[in-house]
Amino acid sequence: MKNEILKIGNRAKLASKEKINNIKKNKVLLDFANLIEKNKKKIIKQNYKDIRLARKNNLKQNLIKRLELNEKKLNEILTSIKNIIKIKDPVDNTLANWSVKSGLKIKRVTVPIGVIGVIYESRPNVTSDVSCLCFKSGNSVILKGGSEAFYSNLIISNLFRKALIKNKINKNFVQFIKKKDRKVVKFILSKMKNYIDVIIPRGGKNLVATVQRFSNIPVIGHLEGVCHTYIDKLADLSMSKKIIYNAKMRNTSICGATETLLINKNILKKFVNPILAHLENNNCKIYADKLIKKIYKGNCTLANKKNWGKEYLGPIIAVKSVKDVYEAIDHVNKYGTMHTDAIITNDKKVAKIFLKNVKSSIAIHNSSTQFADGGEFGFGGEVGISTNNLPPRGPVGLEKLVTYKYEINGKGQIRK
Repeated sequence: MKNEILKIGNRAKLASKEKINNIKKNKVLLDFANLIEKNKKKIIKQNYKDIRLARKNNLKQNLIKRLELNEKKLNEILTSIKNIIKIKDPVDNTLANWSVKSGLKIKRVTVPIGVIGVIYESRPNVTSDVSCLCFKSGNSVILKGGSEAFYSNLIISNLFRKALIKNKINKNFVQFIKKKDRKVVKFILSKMKNYIDVIIPRGGKNLVATVQRFSNIPVIGHLEGVCHTYIDKLADLSMSKKIIYNAKMRNTSICGATETLLINKNILKKFVNPILAHLENNNCKIYADKLIKKIYKGNCTLANKKNWGKEYLGPIIAVKSVKDVYEAIDHVNKYGTMHTDAIITNDKKVAKIFLKNVKSSIAIHNSSTQFADGGEFGFGGEVGISTNNLPPRGPVGLEKLVTYKYEINGKGQIRK
């Protein structure tokens, strides 16, 4: 196993040294999209193998939902590929240029990172998104998908490699590790520093915690998505009701779902019942503080400190009253995970205070936290969302999959 993984690392490193122009990159992506279109039935058939095994192994329903591929999801993958094709090549762009007193001319120019390792669970669309984004940004990628999506990931990665071969480009720009042994992950994290430049984990808390614990390779990612939405005293009720429902219930299993709702104390009597009833009527369980529990006419459970800062990843929400935007900010910064947090208000000054003072990598005014997604940001897709203080932050798309170097031109100058 160890020798095989090291060979994959060496092949990835060699592939990453090849320079591919944007026309060829886009031709590969277009051919990949065409292969997916032609092989939809085969992909769905392989995906069904994964689903059947997942049910047999009693995988949680929310994970099976993430795992499933159907006509709609395959069309979404195709749309993502076509969007990535449209985006400007992020490699070899001049970010800045200037001259200094010595006469040297300095340019800061984008270059690929090198080899990217992605360790992920459940979602087969990640195989497509990551392969496309890494290749277009000039990086080679090593994919270690979860065993629950083995057959789906294998066919999609093989189709990408076919597109590379068709265009006479090194197929090892994309490699999928077929070994299911969990020891593979720890070996990658602890022994592949000489081959992999950055690791990106995509999955649940346990996976990300394992990666952060064992990796001696730099990591881009987030541990949890404890997202908040705060309704300010000058919010519109109809807008708030619509946004909160979407932020919580559109897809409860994603990291951008709102987990805690904060409501200004001045509007509790007007806002609590219509908003919470709409959630409860759609089978959302509610944990509320004493004041809100007293006002709400429906069913809710008294919240405690454990409810704040909890990522539910299901139809459950914690609701708390706060006196103003400053208390809301304090709560978000104490219990949040710097993922995505939102404010609903018609007061632009209050909105600005919130946006400028929450520590979140994504701060939103008058919209749903579920927009925390590279595709929605116009990036074509994402390899993940980063909550690190150091860049990159938020959705990591094409332009964040490059680094830069300084190119300096002189005329024989020497330093005194």
